[in-house]
Amino acid sequence: MAARPAPAFPARLTLAVGAVAAALLGLPFLGAAFGAGAAPVRLPAPAVDPTPAGAGMGTAVLAGGCFWGVQGVFEHVRGVKRVVAGYAGGKRGGANYELVSTGTTGHAESVEITYDPKQISYGEILRVFFSVATDPTQVNRQYPDEGPQYRSEIFYRDLGQKTVAERYIAQLNAAKAFRRPIATRVDPDTGFFRAEAYHQDYLVRHPAAPYIAAYDMPKVAALKAMFPAAYRAAPVTLL
Repeated sequence: MAARPAPAFPARLTLAVGAVAAALLGLPFLGAAFGAGAAPVRLPAPAVDPTPAGAGMGTAVLAGGCFWGVQGVFEHVRGVKRVVAGYAGGKRGGANYELVSTGTTGHAESVEITYDPKQISYGEILRVFFSVATDPTQVNRQYPDEGPQYRSEIFYRDLGQKTVAERYIAQLNAAKAFRRPIATRVDPDTGFFRAEAYHQDYLVRHPAAPYIAAYDMPKVAALKAMFPAAYRAAPVTLL
């Protein structure tokens, strides 16, 4: 796993050690089972998903745990033009990895997705997000990461996005699509701040890293299996 700052992810480091140890001993690695709550779920399309006026690019800001995996999933989605890993929900001054990792700044590890509404809608972005990129029922965590910086949250940029997000969550809860109610928050986007360069395209650059292999590559595989028409093999990368 690539080097990261001193305060970074004790849980991710523990996972890496466990994966390596299991491999050396020839034993099955149980880390993925610990994250079984994030298993992919087949979901219906949003009932409310209007086409926005205008022909410009759309932008979605989503938080769903470690931004490595969420960014990696959406880099493989057709119609997505750019995915940036960063921080949302807090102020600019605290938007750096060392501070965000303390869980005290109000930020969530997030991604900013630029997409072509002619190829994929905002509602379909959310469908992929809930289906394979995150477990929306977990509160202030995504296995194996814990803390408010790993919460599930949709940061809407206009009332149209707010309506689609709230209606879709209500639709999925009414259908009991998950075993527990969706805990994903829906809040206005008050600023998205780009993360450090070494976080960008992390999944693409480090697919064999133990954390990525155990928790994030299965998400990309689920995207391919569950959304074959939306999947593209060659990811769109930032760097």
